[in-house]
Amino acid sequence: MRWLVLILLLLPQLARAQNVATLVADHVTLSADDRLIASGNVVAFFVGTRLRASQIIYDRSADRLIITGPITLQDAAGDVLTADSGDLDPRLENGILLGARIVLDQQLQLAANQIDRRDGRYLQLYRSTASSCRVCGTRAPLWEIRAEKVTHDTLEQQLYFENATFLVRGLPLFWLPAMRLPDPTLDRATGFLIPRQRSTSQLGTGIKLPYFITLGDHADMTLSPYVSAQTRTMELELRRAFASGSVTVRGAVSDDTLQDDLRSYLFATGAFSLPDNYKLQFNVETVSDKAYLLDYDYDDKDRLESGLSLVRVTNTSLNELRFSYFQTLREVETNASLPPIIGEVRREARMQPGFGGTLSYATSIDTAYRPDTTDGSAGRDVTRAGGRADWRRDVILPGGFVATAQTGLRSDIYQVRDDSAYPGTDLRLVPSGLATLRWPLARQVGARQGVARHLIEPTLTLSWAAVHGASPPNEDSTRSEFDPANLFDRSRFTGQDAVETGTQLAAGLTWTRLGPAGGASSLTFGRVFRDRAQPDFTPSSGLDGTDSDWLVSGQYTTAGGFLIELRGLFDDDIETTRTDGRARWSNERLAVGATYIWQGRDQAENRFDTISEWTLDSGFQLTETLRMSADARYNVAADRPVQAGLGFTWQNECVTLAVSASRRYTASTSVDPTTTFGLVGSLSGFSTGRSAKGPAAQCRQ
Repeated sequence: MRWLVLILLLLPQLARAQNVATLVADHVTLSADDRLIASGNVVAFFVGTRLRASQIIYDRSADRLIITGPITLQDAAGDVLTADSGDLDPRLENGILLGARIVLDQQLQLAANQIDRRDGRYLQLYRSTASSCRVCGTRAPLWEIRAEKVTHDTLEQQLYFENATFLVRGLPLFWLPAMRLPDPTLDRATGFLIPRQRSTSQLGTGIKLPYFITLGDHADMTLSPYVSAQTRTMELELRRAFASGSVTVRGAVSDDTLQDDLRSYLFATGAFSLPDNYKLQFNVETVSDKAYLLDYDYDDKDRLESGLSLVRVTNTSLNELRFSYFQTLREVETNASLPPIIGEVRREARMQPGFGGTLSYATSIDTAYRPDTTDGSAGRDVTRAGGRADWRRDVILPGGFVATAQTGLRSDIYQVRDDSAYPGTDLRLVPSGLATLRWPLARQVGARQGVARHLIEPTLTLSWAAVHGASPPNEDSTRSEFDPANLFDRSRFTGQDAVETGTQLAAGLTWTRLGPAGGASSLTFGRVFRDRAQPDFTPSSGLDGTDSDWLVSGQYTTAGGFLIELRGLFDDDIETTRTDGRARWSNERLAVGATYIWQGRDQAENRFDTISEWTLDSGFQLTETLRMSADARYNVAADRPVQAGLGFTWQNECVTLAVSASRRYTASTSVDPTTTFGLVGSLSGFSTGRSAKGPAAQCRQ
């Protein structure tokens, strides 16, 4: 019968430090030469380290542990060491292990003829082999590193190799006299990251060699030299965390054969939490020329925005300050047409008055500034200051009807400079009212197969607004879209400058179904009728004229991961004004997404050609280790591709290899079509991310 003996091995220094070792064994004897012999299922514990062995002999006179294997030693970090035999001190900090193997973080395994343990920190492995691959029978692993000596610094989490050879399937590829690699438990440390190969038709074949630099516990920097026959580039990423926020800076400087001057870009973002629930955010975006971001595949933006915002949101109020500077990268657009500089200060609040309903009010000041002083739209500067108040109340009527009443008054003062077509200063008053009647009808269908819930909601909204005074220039409401979100709104303009006037009636029907298995579907159908046309709506918005286009929007989802969503705008002749849709299907092995958009010509929106495009993005898990991704964008109207990409990633327990190819077909006066090839490979087990299975994965029988 197994019996338990607890023996406290107290050395004088351990007694002073109040550290004890605990020994559990089937049999314990004390020999005549003052040796303690424990055998049979022996387990020893000391300061978070656990040792298992067949036999442990404690030599009191030498203060040593003589251990007979098989030995398993696991420290507080979870690293596992196995050996055939060993000679250690009672603290398990110093000694020698023969025929040993270490598994670090269940990822990297190191085998050696002999391991010396020093000061509880260093492990010195002699004639060792390191790999994160399966080692099955006599077959050589996919890759391994053989070294004359390996030192593992468990405190700094570093591995130092001396006289090392890298082998693939037992075939030596290269030799290094010395090298240092992080162990898999290290989160961050100064050193080189995985090199990346990049080949493009414009810049040739090059390589990126990132170098990561720690700047204390809360900051780091990555420098990535990118060199090819056509470019010399230095990329930078700087990150800094603070107690209340963080800052990230990305940028690059290039000297290439595409342009004579130095090229560069800089993107910076920051977010901070301030006292009294204020949030401060800023971003900086600038580039030396219009083609740089696309030439180097840094970003596909065609407009850059630098800005600063200060926002405070509570349950009943909103305080906001925003400042933005825009830089266009489009060939047919100038900064003055945007305009480039926008500023806004706004406060909104709501309250529950004693007479019922909800009272909301707001004040705001915004400005649009153009550096040009030319008379007209190219140099026009506009500043607006205004306020509004709205009262709203919802009432449930007999028969299940829900009625909403809303009334409001808005006033604005405009100041216009550098445009003689408008008065310098003018005042505008906008009274408005709205009444909505909804009739939600709910029904449950089904029993044995589960219950499906249906909700049909016909809705009518009657609204009115009038403008007294100024007719200011429209700076912030030039692009509007008709969709289910604004079908029953009082105004469908996106900003403050334009107002929907006159009387209008919005009528629509919404149907929603929740299936018993988790699927859902919805359909919205509606239209807006007015007593007068609204000239600030563009033809392709679906809102111009006295009657809007017919809006049809639907969505269908299943519990299995399938989604399809469609929206269309149609005139009385069932001619399409705009249509768009997206579909997605995803499961454990497959993820496919597609989008489609169609828009007709519209000179008011500077769109002189029809837009008709498909976009596809997909990923397929072909085998247990091989994944394929593909994306494409096709211009149906022009009958030509816009871009396409294909990539393969092969990953097993110890290696990740990714290859990709992409083609951008678009061209302009500043951007040429480009083909790009990429190659990235990494070995698991050296702080490159946990492998899918780890080296402890079972070998196939």
